Amino acid sequence: MLVDNTGKQPVTDDTRISPRTADTHPLRSRIGDFIASLRELEKEPITTARVSTFLAATRPSAGALAPYTLWCSERYARNLIYRDQFFEVLALCWLPGQQTPVHTHNGQLGWVTMVQGELACHNYRFVRPPSEELSPQKKLPLPSHSSAEGRRVDVELVASTVCVDDGSVAVVDRRQTTHQLANLERSRRGSVSLHIYSKPIDQCVLFDETSRCCERRQLQYHSVNGIVRSKAA
Repeated sequence: MLVDNTGKQPVTDDTRISPRTADTHPLRSRIGDFIASLRELEKEPITTARVSTFLAATRPSAGALAPYTLWCSERYARNLIYRDQFFEVLALCWLPGQQTPVHTHNGQLGWVTMVQGELACHNYRFVRPPSEELSPQKKLPLPSHSSAEGRRVDVELVASTVCVDDGSVAVVDRRQTTHQLANLERSRRGSVSLHIYSKPIDQCVLFDETSRCCERRQLQYHSVNGIVRSKAA
C-alpha cells in the first residue's frame, strides 16, 4: 500500500508469486492454505465484505508469517507473500517510529489486520490551498473525481484510529483512500501488519509535506517470497 524509496524494481502484474511450500505450521495457520482459500474468492465478484469476513476468520498467526517477517532499519519493510492478477498479499514490518507518507490507493480495495503490535492510522482528505479557495474561512475539499497528482494541495485530518492485534480488519475503499500509517510504539519489538489489496498496487500518489504537492511514486518490495531483494535488483 505503500511507499518504499529503495529504488528496487517492482514485480509486474503478470508475475505470479506463490508462498513457500515448505511450511510446517499447523493447518489452520499455514500460509499456503491461507492463499489457497483466498484464491477461492476469485471465483465470484471480489467485494469488501467477502474479503473482510475471510480475513477476520482465517488471519494467519505471527508464527506462520515468520518467514516473511523481515525488517529494514531505514524504512518500514514491504514483504511480498503472494501476488496474482486479482490479489496482492504482503506482510509489512514496522520498527518504532517508522511510518508512511500521506498517500492514496487510487481507488483500489485494501484490507489490513494486525498480527503483532499496533499502528496508528490517520485518514485525510486533500483540500484546495488557501489561494484557490472561494471562501478564506473554509478549506474546500477537492471533488471526489479530481486527482491531486501534480497539484499544490493541503491535507486535512479526518479521523485517527489505532489498529491493534485483536483480530479486527481495517478497510481501505473507494470512499476513504487517503491515509498514513505509523508505528508509535515505544518498545523494540516492532509491529507486523498483514495487507491484502485488490487489485495489486504498483503505484500510489503521495503527499510531499515540503513541497505541499502530490506526486506519483513507484512501490517497491523489501523482500519477495521470504528473500530480501538486493539494491541492485
